[in-house]
Formats: sequence, structure tokens, C-alpha cells
Amino acid sequence: MRINTLPRIYIVVACISLLATLPLLFLSPLSLPGKIVVVIATVLIAMAATRYLLRDLKEGLSALETGLLNLKDGEFSSTLAYKKSDEIGHLCDLYNDTAMQLRAEKHWLYQRELLLDKVTQSSPEVLFLVNDQQQIIFSNIAARQFFQSPKGLDGSMLSALVDGAPQGAAEAIKARKEGLFTLLPSDSEPQTWHMSTGHFLLNNQAHTLYILKQMTRELSRQEVAVWKKVIRVISHELNNSLGPISSMLHSGKILSEQLNEEKLGRVFETIDDRIKHLSDFVQGYGKFAKLPEPKIEAINWQALIEELSQQWQFSYLERGIDDSHSVAPTNLSIHADQVQIEQLLINLLKNAHESGSAADQVVIEVELRGTEVIILVLDRGEGISDNVMSNALIPFYSTKPSGSGLGLALCREIIDAHHGQIGLYNRDEGGLAVRVSLPRLIG
Repeated sequence: MRINTLPRIYIVVACISLLATLPLLFLSPLSLPGKIVVVIATVLIAMAATRYLLRDLKEGLSALETGLLNLKDGEFSSTLAYKKSDEIGHLCDLYNDTAMQLRAEKHWLYQRELLLDKVTQSSPEVLFLVNDQQQIIFSNIAARQFFQSPKGLDGSMLSALVDGAPQGAAEAIKARKEGLFTLLPSDSEPQTWHMSTGHFLLNNQAHTLYILKQMTRELSRQEVAVWKKVIRVISHELNNSLGPISSMLHSGKILSEQLNEEKLGRVFETIDDRIKHLSDFVQGYGKFAKLPEPKIEAINWQALIEELSQQWQFSYLERGIDDSHSVAPTNLSIHADQVQIEQLLINLLKNAHESGSAADQVVIEVELRGTEVIILVLDRGEGISDNVMSNALIPFYSTKPSGSGLGLALCREIIDAHHGQIGLYNRDEGGLAVRVSLPRLIG
């Protein structure tokens, strides 16, 4: 049971006053009732004087109690109005200074929490935090999109999350092995991801932070950068050799004309033809290695499709957001570099017609899907094997005897420059589908 300080002081004062008046009972000539009255009056006067002198102490202690209760409740905005120049007043001043400092630190922490939440929620990396009971206590927007859970992941168990995870990610999360893993979406090409984990204590409880990062585009960019460097070196060396050879060939032609040697003339003509072919080869790869930055503008889609239809035979199908269908191009909202997109479609249509597919089974299909424009180039050719598919987008790789291995590599470079994605997959009933996704500007 708590005993307040002031009552204890009153008790002490009363006891001391009583002890101080006890000699009156033996030494004073007053009668006994008079002596008792004097003793009681002395005790009451002492207690009244004590109460009067300690009135500020009571007020100060009450203010400090109220302030400390506010601190206990996390309320730092209240200050004490006690301003007496005594020890209690000094304590109240210290309390006010402490409350102001705590209020400033609370505001600073709140701002940091807002900033941290903004950074984590807007991060493209998949972030989710798991406690020692394998329960998810935090996830960002990218994680909810990755696991297709618009209502959020907080509160769900990690085992349930893994069961619904995309193929490839589930195995990586179960193994808790940091590093690269392959994601196998059902509607696009395999993707390369990287998983890292962090372990720390939060409120004396072990937590694990999972970070999943899409690495496909970065690895592709690094791969293309290496190929471009190789191409530039090869082009430089070939150009250095072609110049002198062309000069010597010109001199040889003049000598052959003077000698009137028909066979020698045919030899020089063959060399000249191969030099021109090699020059075109070098220029083609030089174009790939020095692809300019795309000039993003609204594309006249109708005119583009009509121009392509004059060069290649294909069917056209367009799907709108409202599930409407059209077999004629409309004014789609597509912003890109029209020259590069035209080159992309020319390369894909050329491959489709060379795949062994009938011309009337080559299709360009366009679909609006949220913030993306999906372009599919479909054929009913022979398709490609898994080995060819894994290398089809690499420069120099070609299955055609006279192919340069540049067409699909240039397509990938164009799509990467537009911050899109390109993938290849075999169709169920035969043939190949090339899927291109481009960001769509809305509004």
C-alpha cells in the first residue's frame, strides 16, 4: 500500500509537537484539562503552519505526477505550469526540457519512419519480413504484386506464401539459399532473379528479411555490352584490312585489263563481291553496336501496320482493355520510336515467313493490358528447340546457313532501350510466338 509523503510529514510534525508539549503536563501549574487544551492547540497550530508552508510542495508533486503519467502514455506535448523558484520548480523545469527533447525526437523518428516506409513501398525489389514464428509482419507493394496478393501479406504464414509462389521462387525461398535463381512464368520467357536474406533482432525476437531482385534486364544489358565491345573490336580490325585490300584490288583490276587475262578478271570480280558482302556485314553489326537512343513519340499505328502489310503478308488482331476485338488497326496509345519499332516488326515478320509457316497463318496480335502494350507475332512454322530458344537472342547466333545472327539480337536491343521485355515460346499446336511488351503512357 502506498503512503503519500505529505501525510507522513503531518504525522511527524504532530508527533514532534506532542513530545515538545509533554513537559507541560508535569511542570505547568495549570489544571489537567487546561494542560490537555494547551497540548492539542500546540499540535493543531504546528500542523496548520506545516500545511501552509508545504502548500507549494503539494502543488509541485501533483504537477510532476500528472506529467509523468503523460510520459507513460507517450504524450510529450504537455508541459508543467509550476514556476516556483524552489527544488520542485527546478525539477519541473527539467521535466519540461526533457518533454520538449522527447517531442522533437519523436517527430524526427516519425519522419524517418515515413521516409523509410516510402522508400520500401516504392522499391521495385520484393521485400518481406518474417519473424521467428515464420509469420510475415511486413511486405511492400512489389511483394504483394509478385505473390499476387492485393490484400497484403502481413499476418500470413511463410509456408502458405511459398505454396502460392511462382515456380522457381518457391524452391529458392524454401532453401533460403542466397544467390541467383530462375523464375519460370507461364506466359513469358524464364527470368533471372537474385535472393538475399538478412537476420537481425527486433524487440528481442529473431527476424529474417527476404529481398528478391529482378536481374534479367541487368544481366541482359551486361551481356549485350560485352557483345557490343567484341563487335566494335572486330569491325575495327576488319575495316583496317578492307581498306588496303580494296586499294590493291583496284590496282589489280587495272593490271588485269592491261594483260587482257579473262580468268584473272573473274578472280578480281569475285574478290570485289566478297569485299562488298563483308563490308555490308560489318556495317550491319556496327548498326547493332551503335543503336541510337529511341526518340519516344506517339506512333501512327494504322500507318505503320498498313506500310508493313505492303511488304509482308499477315493477319492482324487487336484486343482492347474492354475485351473488344478488331481486325483492323486503330489509333492505339503507343509511344515509342517508330523507326525502331518498324525495324523490330520487320525482323519478326521476316523470321515468321522463313519458319516454314504458311503466309496466311502469320499473325500480328496487339493487346492493351493496363500499363502495357503486348505485341505478339505468331506463326505455324516448325518452332524451335529449347537449346535454340535459350540462345536465339544472342548476337552471332543463327540456325540459318546464311544468317548473320543479328535479327533477334537487334530486336532485344530495341526492346531493352524502350524498357520493355521480349520472349519466345513454342505454341501448343505448332509454331512460334514472339511476345513483346512495351510500357504504355496513359493520360
